[in-house]
Amino acid sequence: MVPENKKLVEEVSGWLRVFNDGSVDRTWTGPPEVKFMSEPVAPHKEFVNGVATEDVIVDEPSGLRVRIYLPEQKQEGHDDNKLPIILHFHGGGFCISQADWYMYYHIYTKLARATNAIVVSVYQRLAPEHRLPAAIDDCYTALLWLRKLARGEQNEPWLLSYADFSRVFLIGDSSGGNIVHHVAARAGTVDLSPLRLAGGIPIHPGFVRAERSKSELEQPESPFLTLDMVDKFLGLAIPVGSTKDHPVTCPMGPGAPLLDGLKLPPFLLCIASKDLFIDTEMEYFEAMKKANKDVELLINKGMTHSFYLNKVALDMDPETASETEILITRIKEFIKNH
Repeated sequence: MVPENKKLVEEVSGWLRVFNDGSVDRTWTGPPEVKFMSEPVAPHKEFVNGVATEDVIVDEPSGLRVRIYLPEQKQEGHDDNKLPIILHFHGGGFCISQADWYMYYHIYTKLARATNAIVVSVYQRLAPEHRLPAAIDDCYTALLWLRKLARGEQNEPWLLSYADFSRVFLIGDSSGGNIVHHVAARAGTVDLSPLRLAGGIPIHPGFVRAERSKSELEQPESPFLTLDMVDKFLGLAIPVGSTKDHPVTCPMGPGAPLLDGLKLPPFLLCIASKDLFIDTEMEYFEAMKKANKDVELLINKGMTHSFYLNKVALDMDPETASETEILITRIKEFIKNH
């Protein structure tokens, strides 16, 4: 029961409600049969289906945390068997979801096993309580924490025992794909050594413009992306007074730093042929190519936004399961080659 003096000022159907006192309710109110995907999964230091997980504080003053996914090794490794690191930024339009949600757990345990890599997933601050660039700051802080570990300035036993800090990859889902671009751009301005940023993998990044694209108007909406979600989440997340032409959401636009002036690692841009964002994602791809950036492209045919996170579709639809395997295989190849 909401008190009479507490008024609802914004609602994103099923996902989020904002009240006039600034409070936010993220209780899932959509179909109960899919609620499990947004339930937290507790960390487990024992190996379950070949992966162990733990939550670690990386910045004491802010309390910033990460979740680490460690794939089980058949034999105790030597230095030449150290594992690449995949630094993961979750999606949710900068407003919802957490690193421990089941929708990420089920796919990133799978990716850790498939790539034999350690996944480190960041618990980002969320808007509207923390508008951008808060989430980008948190993800960049996590990268700098990895640099501290690589330099022996801090201790985290799993990573120090098993990680190859010369092969760090950034990966992000949806709005997390935006963060991949911006963290990589920041990283290009500093000395990360002995850590090496080996690649970036934006998956279905939320690149948009203030004016609707043709695909936004014509492609079907999906369970994980509607125009209402795009408009309201971004309205709550980007700096007050900005539009969707802001550099965070439109890094290929005139308001953003020139792409050819950025020092970026190789990228694998993953998109879906029925994504609302496909036109602006392709615009980003072409802008990256024009700026002579090393960027590869994967298009999953017949798929909608963040299809691989939808556990119900993965279990019920062979095509979704098949395209998810294609996505994971291509990511595995990209990591192997870099």
